[in-house]
Amino acid sequence: METPWLEPKELAAWVRLAAVVELLPGVLDSQLRRDAELTHFEYYVLAMLSESPRCTLRMTELARQTNATLARLSHVVRRLEERGLVERFECPADRRATNTRLTEEGLAKVRATAPGHVATVREHVIEPLTPQQLDELTDIADALLDRLDPKGSMADIYNRYDRELPSGADKREP
Repeated sequence: METPWLEPKELAAWVRLAAVVELLPGVLDSQLRRDAELTHFEYYVLAMLSESPRCTLRMTELARQTNATLARLSHVVRRLEERGLVERFECPADRRATNTRLTEEGLAKVRATAPGHVATVREHVIEPLTPQQLDELTDIADALLDRLDPKGSMADIYNRYDRELPSGADKREP
Protein backbone atom coordinates (compact mmCIF):
# COMPACT_ATOMS: atom_id res chain seq x y z
CA MET A 1 0.00 0.00 0.00
CA GLU A 2 1.41 3.34 -1.04
CA THR A 3 1.64 6.09 1.59
CA PRO A 4 -0.54 9.08 0.68
CA TRP A 5 2.12 11.72 1.43
CA LEU A 6 0.98 15.21 2.32
CA GLU A 7 0.76 17.70 -0.52
CA PRO A 8 2.75 20.94 0.00
CA LYS A 9 -0.37 22.88 1.09
CA GLU A 10 -1.33 20.12 3.55
CA LEU A 11 2.22 19.89 4.87
CA ALA A 12 2.39 23.66 5.37
CA ALA A 13 -0.84 23.60 7.42
CA TRP A 14 0.27 20.56 9.44
CA VAL A 15 3.71 21.95 10.30
CA ARG A 16 2.19 25.23 11.44
CA LEU A 17 -0.39 23.46 13.63
CA ALA A 18 2.36 21.28 15.12
CA ALA A 19 4.40 24.41 15.88
CA VAL A 20 1.43 26.02 17.68
CA VAL A 21 0.81 22.81 19.65
CA GLU A 22 4.49 22.80 20.69
CA LEU A 23 4.98 26.51 21.41
CA LEU A 24 1.72 27.56 23.08
CA PRO A 25 2.02 25.32 26.18
CA GLY A 26 5.47 26.78 26.90
CA VAL A 27 4.15 30.34 26.63
CA LEU A 28 1.26 29.56 28.99
CA ASP A 29 3.48 27.66 31.43
CA SER A 30 6.10 30.43 31.51
CA GLN A 31 3.58 33.12 32.44
CA LEU A 32 1.90 30.97 35.09
CA ARG A 33 5.18 29.83 36.64
CA ARG A 34 6.51 33.40 36.71
CA ASP A 35 3.36 35.08 38.04
CA ALA A 36 1.70 32.37 40.15
CA GLU A 37 4.24 29.57 40.71
CA LEU A 38 1.85 27.16 38.97
CA THR A 39 2.15 25.00 35.90
CA HIS A 40 -0.55 25.34 33.27
CA PHE A 41 -1.95 21.95 34.27
CA GLU A 42 -2.03 22.90 37.97
CA TYR A 43 -3.89 26.09 37.07
CA TYR A 44 -6.29 24.10 34.89
CA VAL A 45 -7.06 21.76 37.81
CA LEU A 46 -7.71 24.72 40.11
CA ALA A 47 -9.87 26.43 37.46
CA MET A 48 -11.98 23.29 36.91
CA LEU A 49 -12.59 23.08 40.66
CA SER A 50 -13.44 26.80 40.85
CA GLU A 51 -16.15 26.34 38.21
CA SER A 52 -17.72 23.33 39.96
CA PRO A 53 -20.54 23.39 42.50
CA ARG A 54 -19.09 24.06 45.95
CA CYS A 55 -15.64 24.07 44.24
CA THR A 56 -15.66 20.27 44.63
CA LEU A 57 -15.33 17.31 42.25
CA ARG A 58 -14.74 13.60 42.57
CA MET A 59 -11.21 12.73 41.53
CA THR A 60 -12.56 10.61 38.66
CA GLU A 61 -14.63 13.53 37.34
CA LEU A 62 -11.72 15.95 37.76
CA ALA A 63 -9.54 13.51 35.80
CA ARG A 64 -12.17 13.39 33.06
CA GLN A 65 -12.51 17.16 32.90
CA THR A 66 -8.75 17.68 32.71
CA ASN A 67 -8.18 14.66 30.42
CA ALA A 68 -5.62 13.30 32.88
CA THR A 69 -4.93 9.84 34.16
CA LEU A 70 -5.81 9.32 37.81
CA ALA A 71 -2.13 8.71 38.53
CA ARG A 72 -1.05 12.05 37.02
CA LEU A 73 -3.92 13.89 38.65
CA SER A 74 -3.23 12.33 42.07
CA HIS A 75 0.37 13.50 41.87
CA VAL A 76 -0.65 17.06 40.94
CA VAL A 77 -3.44 17.20 43.54
CA ARG A 78 -0.97 16.02 46.21
CA ARG A 79 1.36 18.92 45.31
CA LEU A 80 -1.54 21.39 45.38
CA GLU A 81 -2.71 19.92 48.69
CA GLU A 82 0.78 20.40 50.19
CA ARG A 83 0.54 24.07 49.20
CA GLY A 84 -2.88 24.41 50.89
CA LEU A 85 -4.72 25.09 47.62
CA VAL A 86 -6.94 21.97 47.63
CA GLU A 87 -8.06 19.34 50.09
CA ARG A 88 -9.10 15.75 49.52
CA PHE A 89 -11.76 13.96 51.51
CA GLU A 90 -13.92 10.87 51.37
CA CYS A 91 -16.97 11.22 49.14
CA PRO A 92 -20.05 11.16 51.42
CA ALA A 93 -22.16 9.47 48.70
CA ASP A 94 -19.59 6.75 47.95
CA ARG A 95 -16.99 5.94 50.60
CA ARG A 96 -14.81 4.29 47.93
CA ALA A 97 -14.45 7.60 46.07
CA THR A 98 -12.36 10.64 46.91
CA ASN A 99 -13.45 14.24 46.42
CA THR A 100 -11.18 17.21 45.88
CA ARG A 101 -12.20 20.68 47.00
CA LEU A 102 -10.62 24.04 46.38
CA THR A 103 -9.69 25.73 49.66
CA GLU A 104 -10.30 29.42 50.28
CA GLU A 105 -6.59 29.93 49.61
CA GLY A 106 -6.94 27.97 46.36
CA LEU A 107 -9.90 30.05 45.23
CA ALA A 108 -7.97 33.23 46.03
CA LYS A 109 -5.06 31.86 43.98
CA VAL A 110 -7.30 31.21 40.97
CA ARG A 111 -8.85 34.68 41.21
CA ALA A 112 -5.44 36.34 41.50
CA THR A 113 -3.97 34.27 38.66
CA ALA A 114 -6.83 34.46 36.14
CA PRO A 115 -6.23 38.05 34.92
CA GLY A 116 -2.61 37.36 33.93
CA HIS A 117 -3.52 34.06 32.30
CA VAL A 118 -6.35 35.67 30.33
CA ALA A 119 -4.00 38.49 29.25
CA THR A 120 -1.50 35.91 27.98
CA VAL A 121 -4.17 33.98 26.08
CA ARG A 122 -5.52 37.23 24.64
CA GLU A 123 -2.03 38.42 23.58
CA HIS A 124 -0.90 35.17 21.97
CA VAL A 125 -4.12 33.64 20.63
CA ILE A 126 -7.04 36.09 20.44
CA GLU A 127 -5.51 39.44 19.41
CA PRO A 128 -3.56 38.13 16.39
CA LEU A 129 -6.85 36.96 14.85
CA THR A 130 -9.60 38.92 13.15
CA PRO A 131 -13.17 38.23 14.33
CA GLN A 132 -13.65 36.10 11.19
CA GLN A 133 -10.46 34.13 11.90
CA LEU A 134 -11.61 33.56 15.47
CA ASP A 135 -14.86 32.06 14.16
CA GLU A 136 -12.83 29.98 11.69
CA LEU A 137 -10.53 28.79 14.49
CA THR A 138 -13.58 27.59 16.41
CA ASP A 139 -14.85 25.78 13.33
CA ILE A 140 -11.44 24.22 12.67
CA ALA A 141 -11.11 23.10 16.28
CA ASP A 142 -14.61 21.59 16.13
CA ALA A 143 -13.70 19.63 12.99
CA LEU A 144 -10.54 18.29 14.65
CA LEU A 145 -12.36 17.51 17.90
CA ASP A 146 -14.96 15.51 15.95
CA ARG A 147 -12.10 13.17 15.00
CA LEU A 148 -10.10 13.34 18.24
CA ASP A 149 -13.14 12.90 20.51
CA PRO A 150 -15.63 11.06 18.26
CA LYS A 151 -17.86 10.04 21.18
CA GLY A 152 -17.89 13.60 22.51
CA SER A 153 -16.75 12.40 25.91
CA MET A 154 -15.26 15.83 26.66
CA ALA A 155 -17.74 17.92 24.63
CA ASP A 156 -19.35 19.37 27.75
CA ILE A 157 -15.92 20.74 28.70
CA TYR A 158 -14.97 22.35 25.38
CA ASN A 159 -18.49 23.49 24.47
CA ARG A 160 -19.42 25.04 27.81
CA TYR A 161 -18.63 28.59 26.70
CA ASP A 162 -20.60 28.43 23.45
CA ARG A 163 -23.57 30.22 24.95
CA GLU A 164 -23.24 33.96 24.48
CA LEU A 165 -23.82 36.22 27.44
CA PRO A 166 -26.89 38.45 27.25
CA SER A 167 -25.93 41.98 26.17
CA GLY A 168 -24.79 44.05 29.11
CA ALA A 169 -24.09 40.99 31.27
CA ASP A 170 -20.89 40.90 33.25
CA LYS A 171 -18.26 38.35 32.32
CA ARG A 172 -18.07 35.42 34.76
CA GLU A 173 -15.34 35.49 37.33
CA PRO A 174 -13.31 32.26 37.36
